[in-house]
Amino acid sequence: MAAEVKIMAGDLPPMVQKDGTGREAEIISSVLGHCGHTAVFVVQPFTRHWQSFENGSGDAVATVPVGMPTAGTQTQAYISYQNGVSYLTSSDHEAASLSDLNGWNIVAFEGASNIIPGLGGSTSEFKSYREMADQKTQSKLLYGKRVDGILGDGMLFAEFARQLQEAGASGGVDASQSIEFRAIFDPSPYAMSFRDPAMAAEFDRCFTELDQAGTIAEINTRWTDKYRAALGDNYMSY
Repeated sequence: MAAEVKIMAGDLPPMVQKDGTGREAEIISSVLGHCGHTAVFVVQPFTRHWQSFENGSGDAVATVPVGMPTAGTQTQAYISYQNGVSYLTSSDHEAASLSDLNGWNIVAFEGASNIIPGLGGSTSEFKSYREMADQKTQSKLLYGKRVDGILGDGMLFAEFARQLQEAGASGGVDASQSIEFRAIFDPSPYAMSFRDPAMAAEFDRCFTELDQAGTIAEINTRWTDKYRAALGDNYMSY
C-alpha cells in the first residue's frame, strides 16, 4: 500500500537541501516513488539526524555509512560521496594522495576522521587538523588562506563555494579564487535504514530496478554537471 515515508536527513546541500530537493533527495524520492510511496524529508544538521532516528523520530534515516549500526534495517548502498581535498589553485600545493597532505593545515566536516576510510590514522601528520559542522565557514577559511585544504565531498564544497561567490563582497572573502579538487579517497557508500524491514527490502528492489534502467546514473550525472567546472572528471565516473 502507498505510504508517506518520513525520512530523517542531514542538511547537506546540494545532496539534501532544506526544501527536500538535491542529488541524494532526488534519488530517494525517485526510488520510493517507483515503489508507489512519497518521501517527506525532515532535514537536520548532519549526524543529529542519526540521533533523532535512534531516539524514535521518522520512518527511515538517510546517509548512513554502510555497516554503521543503527536502529531498523539497513538497505544496500544507494549513493556514494566522493571525498577528497579542495585547495586554492594559487597555492604551492599539489595533492595526488593522502600522504601529500603531510604538513598542511587541514579542516574537515564533523566526524570525518571516523567516516573517511584511512583518514583517522593520518591526521597526526598534518600541521593542524580540526573538524567543524559549518561547511560554509570551512570554505571561508580556505578562501581566506587560513587553512591549506578542506577534506570532504567535492560537490558539497562546490555548492558552498557557489553560495559565497553569489554573496560577493558580503561573504567576507574573495570567492572568485580558483579551486582544485582531488579525489584522494575511495568513494564512501551510504545506505538507508528503515524501521520496517519490509520497506527496506522494497527500497532495495525499487533501487535496483531504477539503477538497471539507467535512472540513478542519469540523476547523478545531471547533478555533477551542475558543478563540472569545479569537479572536472574527479567525481567518480560521472
